[in-house]
Amino acid sequence: MSLRIGDIAPDFTAQTTQGTVNFHEWIGDGWCILFSHPKDFTPVCTTELGYMAKLKPEFDKRNTKIIGLSVDPVDNHAAWSKDIEETQGTAPNYPMIGDDNLEVAKLYDMLPAEETGSAEGRTPTENATVRSVFIIGPDKKVKAMLVYPMTSGRDFNEVLRLLDSIQLNAKHTVATPVNWRPGEDVIIPPAVSDEEAKKKYPEGFTTLKPYLRTVKQPQ
Repeated sequence: MSLRIGDIAPDFTAQTTQGTVNFHEWIGDGWCILFSHPKDFTPVCTTELGYMAKLKPEFDKRNTKIIGLSVDPVDNHAAWSKDIEETQGTAPNYPMIGDDNLEVAKLYDMLPAEETGSAEGRTPTENATVRSVFIIGPDKKVKAMLVYPMTSGRDFNEVLRLLDSIQLNAKHTVATPVNWRPGEDVIIPPAVSDEEAKKKYPEGFTTLKPYLRTVKQPQ
């Protein structure tokens, strides 16, 4: 299957380092970050998992749960967690899915549906495409997807910034310009007429072009 922004995130039941998870039920009425890894005990992912654990309080503030996935059994995750804590200073404090049957990787279009076998004997290179980040909303729809090669560590501060932008849009129907940071001016989408914008922003807004209008970030 092909997965796109706006699609319902595939539901699944899986074993994790924090017990069995029924994915949609686990998300509840909040947001979710699902981020995947090609294999346990890989160097770049080790740094990512540790950093994500340090960022977890920031995601908690945004009513967003974190869940990791690696194409290996849960028992391997537990052993890897010790290495992560030793080298990165923080062990994963969120569930890690054991995807040794490749089910979730296939559901999320990270491996071909016709891929056979299990995680046993597979190399990181064979799982190289399992390096994605999915932002999923309370409606269980995919709001954003990021895909990285194995050799490039992901910038989870950027994922946090992207989440802020998406949540701001969900609440206020605004867009964010290039390199936007929370607190900076935002864009009024073309779908909002000038008349509607005047009612919504009585303090005024700036019109650079008829299709490009900026306003202070709503609170």
